[in-house]
Amino acid sequence: MGQIYLVRHGQASFGSANYDQLSTLGYEQARLLGQWYANSRQSFQRVVVGGMARHRQTADTCLAELPKPQLADAEWITDEGFAEFDHHEVLRRHCPEAVDAAAFQQLLARHEEPQRALEHLFRAAMQRWMSGWHDDEYTETWPDFRRRCVAALERLDTDSSKQATIVFTSGGVIATLMQHLLGLQDYQVMELSWSLANCAVTKLLQRPGQFTLSYLNNYAHLEWLGQPGAVTYR
Repeated sequence: MGQIYLVRHGQASFGSANYDQLSTLGYEQARLLGQWYANSRQSFQRVVVGGMARHRQTADTCLAELPKPQLADAEWITDEGFAEFDHHEVLRRHCPEAVDAAAFQQLLARHEEPQRALEHLFRAAMQRWMSGWHDDEYTETWPDFRRRCVAALERLDTDSSKQATIVFTSGGVIATLMQHLLGLQDYQVMELSWSLANCAVTKLLQRPGQFTLSYLNNYAHLEWLGQPGAVTYR
């Protein structure tokens, strides 16, 4: 049977002008994952990148650690079906202050725990998006995003019984695919997406026309060297 490894990108530049860039730690997380695969002699016949800069940076940094034989003749594909939803738009529709980065930071700074305040705001923004009551306000609705993610996964369906595919994508995509495979409710997708670690791996087993979950959110490679702070979620 085939294997599909869904990799959430490394830590991005949250709070900066351009979120779609890995942080210094994000690059290190990607290197640790690559070293893990190199040591385990895992080879890949197909590499899929979700089309965002942080996906490509994670892929390039991770796979640079693998010896060439482990990627020999690997097919590289860019598939924007694995791109994340527009979290900036989702947040702005719920909280108009988020349009201006400085004003939004000031809003958060009024709270004793700014990070927790941000989580509450984003959860509410996600609930608004998922409710379906305001679909005309979003470039991509929640049902459209779900369909896009599932369609991207289905494009990986292959008759090859042993092909290994690695996909560099985002947490929202992975959580949504888990909803598809496990029958989760919308609120569970939201909760799951918050628990997926940067550069964690979710593995699927694939037979023609069928995908099953092997493991979810594995980040043992980040704990490998025992470095404090190596595991992040934002």
